[in-house]
Amino acid sequence: MKYSVLIILVLICYSCKQEKAERAPIAVDVTNDIVLPKHYIVPKTDEVIIIDGHANETAWKNATYSDKFIDIEGVKQPQFDTQIKMLWDDTHLYVFAEMEEPHIWGYLKQRDTIIFYNNDFEVFIDPFDSGISYGEIEINALNTVWDLFLDKPYRVGGNADFNWNLDDMKTAVTINGTLNEPSDIDSLWTVEMAIPLQPFVSMKHNAENYPKDGEQWRINFSRVEWDHDLVNGKYYRKKVDGNYLKEHNWVWSNQKVINMHEPEKWGFLQFNDSNSNDGIEYIEDADLTIKQTAFALFRKTRYGDLKYLPENETGFNQPLEVKYSKNQTVMVEFSKTNIGFEYKLESPLTKITYIINQEGILKTL
Repeated sequence: MKYSVLIILVLICYSCKQEKAERAPIAVDVTNDIVLPKHYIVPKTDEVIIIDGHANETAWKNATYSDKFIDIEGVKQPQFDTQIKMLWDDTHLYVFAEMEEPHIWGYLKQRDTIIFYNNDFEVFIDPFDSGISYGEIEINALNTVWDLFLDKPYRVGGNADFNWNLDDMKTAVTINGTLNEPSDIDSLWTVEMAIPLQPFVSMKHNAENYPKDGEQWRINFSRVEWDHDLVNGKYYRKKVDGNYLKEHNWVWSNQKVINMHEPEKWGFLQFNDSNSNDGIEYIEDADLTIKQTAFALFRKTRYGDLKYLPENETGFNQPLEVKYSKNQTVMVEFSKTNIGFEYKLESPLTKITYIINQEGILKTL
């Protein structure tokens, strides 16, 4: 009897292996789903930066403006220009934004209200490049701030903590024009921020370590712009048939979708210990495209045309041949786990194996 049971188990295992071996790979193309983020090398300053909404200090004058913002989906030309530049020191990250705007308005005055109901400027920071535990800052032309912490993106059930305040943050706004005055045409408004590093450092696994030369964080910037109506001389978000028109979203690094909360697409901030970027090279990640391939598969499986794969029973495995550039493919294995799913893929360049799960968390094997 004991031997019969053993033989049956051997046959079952052999059958499972045969089934797995005979399953043909699925061809998947993610070339249009991959985003290769922008980067910005941030010089260090030993100059005292006065947060007044003016970039008058020598360090600011020497800092380089970013590329102009693009539409969040990367398909339309923004109506007005937006650019940022950054500095840092031992305690703060400094951000200066300049935004063209012929009608500068705002009415939200209470901290931690939903600021993007006005035209606003937004910063998103993930100091550990983990896609979880990140901060968001929004500010309007009245210098009203909304700062919040997310334990993970909304797409996987993340919660926003509105009580998370950057108490040591300083912000200032300047108006080149007249605020809330529709009778004239304005020029632009600027935002200057001193964002404390410590709250973001505390999110990292090595929470005692402040940024060092060459360290990279994930960051992106967004500008929300509303079409407006004038009612009794006051600005309001524009309505058609009783419904607000959709806002315009302009960003630094392309998101490809109207969703800032896909942190794997944010740009890279690289800290530079020098006060000049001359001769400083950006540190490329050889596996960035493969990592972005893993995230593209996660999104397709969680929300897109591969949603059927997790419907299989626990233990189900499926090979995929994934096209991630014009002439390159990589073999990937999908596995249905008892709590969701995971993909496993090996980098053709570094031979490092990466695993991404149903929460969009990427790890090395």
